[in-house]
Amino acid sequence: MWQPRDPAIAAKARPEVYSTTARRFHWLTVAAVFVMIPLGLGMTYRGNTLDIWDGLTNGLYSAHKLLGFLVLWLTAGRLAYRLLHGAPPDEPTLAWWQKAGSHLVHWALYGLLLVVPLLGWIGVSLFPALTIFDLFNLPALAGPDEAAAKRVLALHGWLAILLALTIAGHIGAALYHYFIRRDGVLRRMLPGLR
Repeated sequence: MWQPRDPAIAAKARPEVYSTTARRFHWLTVAAVFVMIPLGLGMTYRGNTLDIWDGLTNGLYSAHKLLGFLVLWLTAGRLAYRLLHGAPPDEPTLAWWQKAGSHLVHWALYGLLLVVPLLGWIGVSLFPALTIFDLFNLPALAGPDEAAAKRVLALHGWLAILLALTIAGHIGAALYHYFIRRDGVLRRMLPGLR
């Protein structure tokens, strides 16, 4: 026979969630990155592979640079917020190695979300290609050096691929916890889930 649960026990069974501010930082970053990665692939395909340098290609580059600049500052704000306010405790049902892996992936994501846009900004400074939609320029971080720009932008591209793969693993792990383990990991970022 069903018995009502003690509210104190039910409260303890519910996972603690990230704060509203932390969740907003997370989902804004997700939205920006999910637009920025296809933009990056599209612009480099049009510009570098097809050698088409028209208004559309320039618009794709401008949008990518602007979103990268946004991601850099969103991540810096998000990291500062995390360091000042912390994060909820780990899901209690996780094994130690799952907790360690989770922390490693989260800090790798923070690092990549800072380094990848910063390298992009340095690369466009070196090129120089700082113009955004012919409206304004990003501040230059370095003087022109096209050879160095190519090296920095190549590293930016490879690390962007690593970032995309890390994000895919992060999403896969979240879905595994929600659909297979049925624990509270995903509810920490989406508290409305059942």
